[in-house]
Amino acid sequence: MNVKQVIGILLIAASIALGYYGIKGLQKSEKSVKFLGIELKAEDKGGKEMAYVQLGLAVVALGAGAFLVSAKKD
Repeated sequence: MNVKQVIGILLIAASIALGYYGIKGLQKSEKSVKFLGIELKAEDKGGKEMAYVQLGLAVVALGAGAFLVSAKKD
């Protein structure tokens, strides 16, 4: 196992963590309440944007990690 593969594995682990926090952030950014048949929604746009950024970084880290792990040895 060389340095590229270790970095790739760390990137994959980081992508899993970022994806988890991104999904949790999306779930926390929107709340709704039903009251007398009326649904009231409130959302935190800043929190939602941050969650999307985390999900995007997770995808990039996953791709980079997969590339480094699958790269052939020099």
